[in-house]
Amino acid sequence: MFIKSNKSNNIENTPKVPANPTYISSDITITGDIKSEGEVQIDGSITGNIFADTLTVGETANINGEINAEVVYVHGKVIGEINAKSVALAKTAHIQGDILHGNLSIDQGAFLEGHCRRMDIEKKQTDGTLKLLVKGVSKDKTINKIDRNPLTENN
Repeated sequence: MFIKSNKSNNIENTPKVPANPTYISSDITITGDIKSEGEVQIDGSITGNIFADTLTVGETANINGEINAEVVYVHGKVIGEINAKSVALAKTAHIQGDILHGNLSIDQGAFLEGHCRRMDIEKKQTDGTLKLLVKGVSKDKTINKIDRNPLTENN
């Protein structure tokens, strides 16, 4: 009739409530790394690396360090590498450093001095076979990845 419940099971089954966004105002200066599993907005000065889920760099922000996040919105100044699945540079953005991205959006007027390199979000595995269409007949060829010479041919 009565069932004794285990309190630790009830805690594990409750859904995680997202944390409130972290805001660093323009009068704050931080030296050191910032790590957050949630959303961070920075309008102040940071000297150090930033790890976050979503990062918004405000117009008055000055960041000197690496940024690693899922989504980055830049309106201010960043000196250092940005590594994110999605990066958006507003017209007021000033970037000195490389951007490794899945998706990149740059508004007209944004300043970027560095390289942009697209990273594969989902890397596709290849099995070494090529499908060739020769005179209307499909042929599979296996290529040795070192020599790049055909090894077998299946009709």
